[in-house]
Amino acid sequence: MKFSEAFKMMKQGRKVKLPSWGGYWYWNSEKETIMIQCRPQDGDQGELLDIRETQRVEYTTMNLLSDEWVVADEKNCPVLGGKATFSFGEAIKYLKRGMKVACEGWNGKNQYIQLAKGISYVGADGMVVNCEHEAIGNMAIAFVGTSGVQMGWLASQADMLAEDWMFVE
Repeated sequence: MKFSEAFKMMKQGRKVKLPSWGGYWYWNSEKETIMIQCRPQDGDQGELLDIRETQRVEYTTMNLLSDEWVVADEKNCPVLGGKATFSFGEAIKYLKRGMKVACEGWNGKNQYIQLAKGISYVGADGMVVNCEHEAIGNMAIAFVGTSGVQMGWLASQADMLAEDWMFVE
């Protein structure tokens, strides 16, 4: 849903979020403002912020422009006891930000992908070769699994169409 609809729901007492979020936004009628309940990090309870005090104005504004708002509940919101999942497109965006992601539906435990940077290899002659590609530079997607790391991971059609991507700590 668009933010205008999400805002109406907040005014009615509902909590809303974007699919990948661990926290949510809600309306505080006493302060007449939107409050941001952040997901817990490093053992804290999750910061509670007044939207008017955001330090990341561009990020907050981009969120306001999203049309992917959902009602936050105990199934889709980690702060409320659920899991936040998102699309492959979102997963790529988070990879580029340095986060680890995985499909909830993958069979193996402790499997995830992340962006590998500074890639090099040792050639048969013993020389170290730094990989450089005109379009992507010195990066690739690495699949980390029980058997080790696979560089240059390629997504299957099932992976690309999946909506159960999630963050890996």
